[in-house]
Amino acid sequence: MMELTRKGDYAIRGIIYLASQPPDKISLLSDIAAAVDVPQTFLAKIFQQFSKSGIVRSYRGTGGGFVLASTPDKVTLLEVVEAVEGPITPNRCAVGPGQCSRDGYCTVHPVWVRIQQEVRRSLAEITLKDLVQK
Repeated sequence: MMELTRKGDYAIRGIIYLASQPPDKISLLSDIAAAVDVPQTFLAKIFQQFSKSGIVRSYRGTGGGFVLASTPDKVTLLEVVEAVEGPITPNRCAVGPGQCSRDGYCTVHPVWVRIQQEVRRSLAEITLKDLVQK
């Protein structure tokens, strides 16, 4: 998926807010949603995905909420985007070998693979720490 969906945009907004909080502060979903102007129910689904992928830790009950599972310098934009959007692919043939019957001889296939690698590399170089500092 090359186009960032609204879900991806909301995910990035929410995780940057969380990364900007003190490391031991548990943030309520309602506070995150209000701060980044995202519907709380939509953000809840996004943060469930973050929790499953290990980007955040969740705490239930009174005083429950979310904290970043590691320090902001250890979480990349690639991890955030792929946690909610799935693997970044410019074309289905770049998903993996055999996804397209033409990948063995198609002259465009190597181009899609190179684009995928460049986009993933670029996103992997940007950490939440970089985004919080800007």
